[in-house]
Amino acid sequence: MLALGFAGAGIIYWLGTRSPDVSDDLSMAGYDRAAERQMEILYGKQGELIEDWSNDLKQPGTQAIIIVVAAALIAGGCFYFARLLDSDETG
Repeated sequence: MLALGFAGAGIIYWLGTRSPDVSDDLSMAGYDRAAERQMEILYGKQGELIEDWSNDLKQPGTQAIIIVVAAALIAGGCFYFARLLDSDETG
């Protein structure tokens, strides 16, 4: 499970970093400022914070970290329950 998690995270990161980065587009330079201001007016600071988190979740590095952490937790749970089953059988 852990190996599959690492492999999946590596593939997601590799594919995500190979895609073209359009965040440097000069034609959209003023749009970000206006969109951020509109978000702050409509939803306040919490809306801006949630939008920042949402944008962070779209980054391939963040997605890879989430996959690795989830795989580690699942593998840890498998080892834990396997140890419990082994101690019940021997005891």
